Amino acid sequence: MSDPSSSSSNAAQSIAKSAREAFEQSQLVDVSERDVALKAIKEVLEGKKEEILKANKEDMDAAEILLAQGKLSKSLVSRLDLSKLGKFENMLQGINDVSSLPIPTGQITFAKELGPGLDLHRVTCPIGVLLVIFEARPEVVVNIAALAIKSGNAAILKGGKESLKTSTILSNLIAEALGKTSIPSTFIQTVSTRSEISSLLAQDRYIDLVMPRGGNELVKNIQNNTRIPVMGHADGICAVYVDESAIEEKALRVVLESKTDYMAACNSAETLLIHKSLINTIWPKLASTLMSNNICLRCDPNTLSSIRNLKESSKFVTASTEEDYFTEFLGPTLAIKTVNSIEEAIKHINSHSSHHTDSIITENENSILNWFKGLDSANCFINASTRFADGTRYGLGTEVGISTGKTHARGPVGLDGLVIYKYILRSKNEIGSIIADYEKGENKYTHKDLIKGKSPF
Repeated sequence: MSDPSSSSSNAAQSIAKSAREAFEQSQLVDVSERDVALKAIKEVLEGKKEEILKANKEDMDAAEILLAQGKLSKSLVSRLDLSKLGKFENMLQGINDVSSLPIPTGQITFAKELGPGLDLHRVTCPIGVLLVIFEARPEVVVNIAALAIKSGNAAILKGGKESLKTSTILSNLIAEALGKTSIPSTFIQTVSTRSEISSLLAQDRYIDLVMPRGGNELVKNIQNNTRIPVMGHADGICAVYVDESAIEEKALRVVLESKTDYMAACNSAETLLIHKSLINTIWPKLASTLMSNNICLRCDPNTLSSIRNLKESSKFVTASTEEDYFTEFLGPTLAIKTVNSIEEAIKHINSHSSHHTDSIITENENSILNWFKGLDSANCFINASTRFADGTRYGLGTEVGISTGKTHARGPVGLDGLVIYKYILRSKNEIGSIIADYEKGENKYTHKDLIKGKSPF
């Protein structure tokens, strides 16, 4: 009898190896073909919209049953639906947006003449083969495929089992479209089972970077079970701090949207910090506005006592626990805390948040400076909704995910986050160059800056 684990390992190695081969083959194809491939994908998806939405309906029907049984969250089911107004069209527009961006590879970011006849350039290049693991949202297949192709990276994608039918048809159509271009059809592949992921995480010979998009448990599990570098974010515990100089209308607008615009999103606010001077002024109005939008408030003693007399409080307000300030609610709940200063607000966020996105409402320039300098988050906002933390809104076309780490890329990861660089050293001397020419001979190192835009080839 064959060993199932051995069979899964062999299949994973085959997938990873074919991705590596596709990547290496693609590097010898003119970069203009990447946009040709994106156009082909968009045309195929447009022509198959009915079939895609039919597959998505089957996923949604199955998910609704699991929701009723308490086996899936409402927020996850919401992310799964591709038939929402404009969502399919937005997915296709994402392809156009990525296509319209400049090619991120082949850019010279450093250029020096090391010595006479010897030039060094640092040039951006693709990372290689990406393994991207995400939950629920099927349009991520298309988003990541577009970014991977434009940046020259091959990708292996694993979506949640809830979106299996949608993800599968999208992947098959992408492969069909690539088959009509110079980019190998195996440049973008998908896998469907957890066992395949376990085996792929061992393929560090072929896979260069793992990018998980999901909950903390998923990310930690991947980090603990692979030698491949991992880039991504776990929870989205985002905060808004209302500083003592805040203008009421500004605070109301920003706080309300940060929490209510799309509560299942990782950039939705989960914590609200209030300066002590605003407890009896702006805070009650904020609380009333939030409660009128059916937001449950988990308050510390100060914020709790100041709104006890509001008629809605008995229904929407409870005392907070320390755990609430570490929680990503992904729904109509907001943790509230009083702070004595901006320094205390920054300290609280740095120790409780997930370093994703945090916003301050203030009119004080010193507060703005301290916020930027002291906050240890990927996205530091001033008087702006946390919902702006998004690759499309940043003008990146779309995003693979949001990185809260501190290596290579941070914040929304678009094209720039999917490239690395290589150093290219070129000798223009007739007999080549060796270090003895510059360290023992007449020539000396000059280390003279060259024009970055000038190609070394």
